[in-house]
Amino acid sequence: MTDWTDSIVGDRMTVDREFTDRVENSEFTSQEWGLIMTATELDIENAEDPENARMIANTEKLPQIMPELENVRSQMGSMAGGPGEDDSSGGGLLDSLKGAIGLDAGSSGSDQERIEAAERLTQAYADELQRHLESRDKWEQVRIAYLE
Repeated sequence: MTDWTDSIVGDRMTVDREFTDRVENSEFTSQEWGLIMTATELDIENAEDPENARMIANTEKLPQIMPELENVRSQMGSMAGGPGEDDSSGGGLLDSLKGAIGLDAGSSGSDQERIEAAERLTQAYADELQRHLESRDKWEQVRIAYLE
């Protein structure tokens, strides 16, 4: 099934560029988004039915990468705090700012909440990619290639 994904590499690059704003306005950094997309596989649900075929984001591997997502977030927080930052501080302006921009791991919610947010965003990406393919009259070709 990799052949069908090879045929849409250029389309994915276009959608990636167009989707940047959505990622920037999400709770994820671009580094986290890259990791999320690495763990996400695109599939086509109901591929045999042209009327109901739909691109979906298969996110079953997301729970496996949550520790690495947390590492990325921690590294970003360390860089924001600079050398000598005391992570045990009980609050303050810097911690408030980190939380406001999504760098405070403590305020990011549970793994399950982050997984659900990632699932929503990856499905929005899959929907956008399908719309892009449809607008370029490539969706039918991709759907058939998926079946092969």
